[in-house]
Amino acid sequence: MRLSLITVCYNSAATLETALASAQAQRGADFEYLVVDGGSTDGTLDLLRAWEPRFGGRLKWRSEPDRGLYDAINKGIARAEGEVVALLHADDILDADDVLARWCAPFEADPALQAVYADIRFIPQDAAGRGAPTRRYYSGGFWRPWMFRWGLMPPHPSFAIRRDCFARLGGYRTDMRIAADHELLVRFLLRGGLKARYLPFCTTAMRLGGLSTDGVRARIRLNREIVRANRLNGLWCCLPMMAPKYAYKVLELLRPRLRGGK
Repeated sequence: MRLSLITVCYNSAATLETALASAQAQRGADFEYLVVDGGSTDGTLDLLRAWEPRFGGRLKWRSEPDRGLYDAINKGIARAEGEVVALLHADDILDADDVLARWCAPFEADPALQAVYADIRFIPQDAAGRGAPTRRYYSGGFWRPWMFRWGLMPPHPSFAIRRDCFARLGGYRTDMRIAADHELLVRFLLRGGLKARYLPFCTTAMRLGGLSTDGVRARIRLNREIVRANRLNGLWCCLPMMAPKYAYKVLELLRPRLRGGK
């Protein structure tokens, strides 16, 4: 089974190299690595040219203008040739050398399985690599479908999804700036009824920061988009229903301390 790993980036020279290194280190899986760049001018393209030979033909990249993060992801999915698609953002790091193999194994064992998800952890914004300490641990094992209504979804970066599901159910909405991932998962898991399975391991180390945590205005916009995403998919909710999820996030902050670090 082949997996298509997709990274989208724009002026990401400061962090992209650790993402590239974690992808190049993957063992035990047949994969292609697709990088969709939005027209970077900061040295990102030089990094891609330098790393391309190290992948032995697995790395394919293109640089061109796009209409934002989710449009770029859709471009990557359209170019993917693997049976399964997964994402690695330019700020993120695959948290072990066998993540792709562990994503693929359940699909190989169960042809009816359409999606898997796992855990992720957040590391400091200035982290140099995957050995950085955990600041927050986000486990998909605690998630249940009813939580969508309250603004909680399983960790999106930990998902691997069969590519044909995108052809059938559509890609990411490009009219949302922050919560198109929430909308897609509601559409796929609830409306689409995909057969999904939780995998008890950490796929991704994410640097703190990003669109959804960039200040109060971003949080307000995120919550408004989540409400809209739910309603578009037949789940009634309202802004006050987003408040309890922040209590859940406190538990995520406590887990690293209870686990003794990583």
